[in-house]
Amino acid sequence: MKIGLLGFGVVGRGVYELTRGRDDMQVVKVLRREDMQLPDAKTVRDIRDIVEDDSIDTVVEVMGGLHPAYDYVRAAIEAGKNVVTANKALVCTFYDELLPLVQEKGVCFRCTAAVGGGIGWLSELERARRVQSIREVGGIMNALREGLVSNRISRIYGIMNGTCNYILDNMTRQGLNYDDVLKQAQALGYAEADPSTDVDGIDTWHKAILSANIAFGVSLDKGTVPVAGIRNIKAEDVENFKAHGLVCKLIATGKRENGVISAYVQPTLVKDGEPEAAVPMNYNLITFVGETSQRMSFFGQGAGRYPTAYNVVQDLVDVLAGKGFYAPYGGRAAAVNDEKLTWYVRGNWNGEIKEHWGSAAVTAPVSVAAMHAWLKENPNAFAAAIRG
Repeated sequence: MKIGLLGFGVVGRGVYELTRGRDDMQVVKVLRREDMQLPDAKTVRDIRDIVEDDSIDTVVEVMGGLHPAYDYVRAAIEAGKNVVTANKALVCTFYDELLPLVQEKGVCFRCTAAVGGGIGWLSELERARRVQSIREVGGIMNALREGLVSNRISRIYGIMNGTCNYILDNMTRQGLNYDDVLKQAQALGYAEADPSTDVDGIDTWHKAILSANIAFGVSLDKGTVPVAGIRNIKAEDVENFKAHGLVCKLIATGKRENGVISAYVQPTLVKDGEPEAAVPMNYNLITFVGETSQRMSFFGQGAGRYPTAYNVVQDLVDVLAGKGFYAPYGGRAAAVNDEKLTWYVRGNWNGEIKEHWGSAAVTAPVSVAAMHAWLKENPNAFAAAIRG
């Protein structure tokens, strides 16, 4: 396998290092803005030097962002090259454009590292569905493909973002406020200078939609999948949770019941002692429940040079074996989020209240759709679903 590598940042360097010396694959060209000397690969600045090179059969995209990454990936597929990417925003945003093109061109397309970093969630779920009927899937993203062969998934959920988990974990364990923990995360490299994509839940949202598409064999209408992040959480909220034996985590959820799909991302309160409550630092946790396996969880770091590069290389090995995407491209579907939950709310809530926790309220059951609509109208409020 001759590889054209798009991007040479943290993950790109990891991919290059992990493939060096292998007999079955080699990075021969690297696309980057600045020239650099590599012992066994040529650096180029023009994507045409890769997509028009007939000796290159596989392109690895680790640039990040939507453009020009999408344009480059599309050009590679149209040129008949296999593609491996770690870019969840790209795959989620252009799912309807890329998947039909991949099928038309008959190339392999893999994105295991796009969700869960080194966990391999999509691949584990893919294998699980070969032998059992899965009722629940919880949290990260490489268990989703081989499971699709003969099993029906009814639920996915879990912790998919290491930055948010680091912030919530340290607020819980150390009693720190949000701003102080965010600065700490930025100093350690766990959060970007502009953390919006992480703390507003967008990163998790991309991963949740991609997971649901693969789990349920559809292409979800992204506008029907609501998201709420953790930006507005305060130390007083965390103290309220502790007083009631609860821990806050940002949880992605997807469900399919009687042919109806629901999907959403939101802060969720879980009981202290449950698996999600114990997930530390920047780690992720995802679980699926199958008819024969019962509960199986996948835990590990959700980001980092080598954890992410590891699954990029695993995808390259799968491409060598002829494995394509994790599930057939399905039809468009809208999420219907009418499930009613009990919520912890701090803000100008005027609905029915069951009890007060300090200055916050615990609501009577309210649908997911209605609560997310209220949060849009009250951008300074904070709400978390209370898991029963």
